[in-house]
Amino acid sequence: MTPEPSIAELQAKMASGQITAETLVQHYLQRINALNSQGPALHAVISVNPDALAQAHALDQERREHGARGPLHGIPVLLKDNIESADRMPTTAGSLALVDNFAIADAPVAAALRAAGAIILGKTNLSEWANFRSTHATSGWSAVGGLTRNPYVLDRTACGSSSGSAVAAAVGMAAASIGSETDGSITCPASMTGIVGLKPTLGLLSQRGIVPIAHSQDTAGPMGRTVADVAILLSALVSHGARECQPASGPCHATDYAAGLDPESLRHKRIGVLRFKPGSHPEMDDVYERALRRLRAAGATLVEVSAPDSTPLEAAELTVLMSEFKAGINGYLAGVPAAVKTRDLAQLIDYNRDSPYELQYFGQDIFLSAQKTAGLEDAGYRDALATSKRLAGAQGLDQMLQQDRLDLLVAPTTSAAWRVDQVLGDRGGDAFTTLAAVAGYPHLSVPMGQVAELPVGLSFIGPAWSEQLLLACGYAFSLHADPLSSPRYLPTLETPAFAAASPGGPRLP
Repeated sequence: MTPEPSIAELQAKMASGQITAETLVQHYLQRINALNSQGPALHAVISVNPDALAQAHALDQERREHGARGPLHGIPVLLKDNIESADRMPTTAGSLALVDNFAIADAPVAAALRAAGAIILGKTNLSEWANFRSTHATSGWSAVGGLTRNPYVLDRTACGSSSGSAVAAAVGMAAASIGSETDGSITCPASMTGIVGLKPTLGLLSQRGIVPIAHSQDTAGPMGRTVADVAILLSALVSHGARECQPASGPCHATDYAAGLDPESLRHKRIGVLRFKPGSHPEMDDVYERALRRLRAAGATLVEVSAPDSTPLEAAELTVLMSEFKAGINGYLAGVPAAVKTRDLAQLIDYNRDSPYELQYFGQDIFLSAQKTAGLEDAGYRDALATSKRLAGAQGLDQMLQQDRLDLLVAPTTSAAWRVDQVLGDRGGDAFTTLAAVAGYPHLSVPMGQVAELPVGLSFIGPAWSEQLLLACGYAFSLHADPLSSPRYLPTLETPAFAAASPGGPRLP
């Protein structure tokens, strides 16, 4: 079996008796064994569910006796290791401080997958604490899991923080995966590893049971090799109890996103086109122009637009994230099992200071700054929250969409992958993640092509609750996009365009 079959193809093979969930689990376990710590040593998976084969056996028996529950019956899925699962795998967020954090209940996201018949095959590596410990962090590195490597070029970043979820999906360690995003943590790694990633509208999926950064931006989201796979995953999540928004008949009423995937979805759509600053990423210009031509050929009307200055938004966002992280992580750590000895952020800071391995590559300046914040009733926090939501929403995406009567926006998701630097940390380039992240609006990244050997993604960004629109348009585009080569695990890439890391500052989570 190749690692490429879609969820629908796997389901058809199980329905016809060609494969079983048990043999499928065995196949993916073999892939993990061959690629995770051996071979290219991708370090995408932190832990494997020791009960996965037994669960697959039970689901095979259920299929024989009662039929399949739905499209995910018997399908192995990986969870980012900041999402709680009530099994024999801890939820570590990549930190040694949480290696004894065995949850007593599934997060609603995990529970929904199980209810849909999926098998939680394991937990994926991530940027430690979802990339919210230091401004000099290296995306994809955690003390528990090591450095997640980009399967296309091993010395290039897989981005973060959902690094392992993206890489595992890209190389077929599972049928699909679940990541989480505060700002760019699903869409950036999806772009850089050549897969599809969806950050849903804030509030569509429950935040409960997920190690927090900021309640005003955090969300889980599906990641897979195709738009259809991502749509199937999202459908299962909202249909089986992970839906947070109420009422169910309101703006988030859709439950079968896969049914809405139409090859003609781009026809008659008015789409705003965002661009990087001229000359900042010339290596991506041709790829993006080809993508725009294909959107036009599929029937879309393209309108050039400009994003507002991001400087005041990013400043307000950072204040919000610092304040909400302190409150959120203190609340989370207070409720973890007694075996976990760090019970608040102050104790976590002390733990890191006493653990040389934790701080061997970068420090904890974000933790230290967050510890100094004054709480969620502080006027500075409340002003920053209102400012960030206004700049990203009413004066940002809402205004951009309304003034040109646009259905959605497109943009390059981010730059091509930069070289990993564990001395200086991320040297990341530009990205179009912050507006949707702060506003809480959905953001889909779909592969649009490659720069040399490196995948790059095309972002589809829309108003709140427009997941169906984005998935449908992303699906229609994917039918015309340049096909990606398979990962070749190249040790390095030396071309004039990529001999040095892309310029830029540290990425938010």
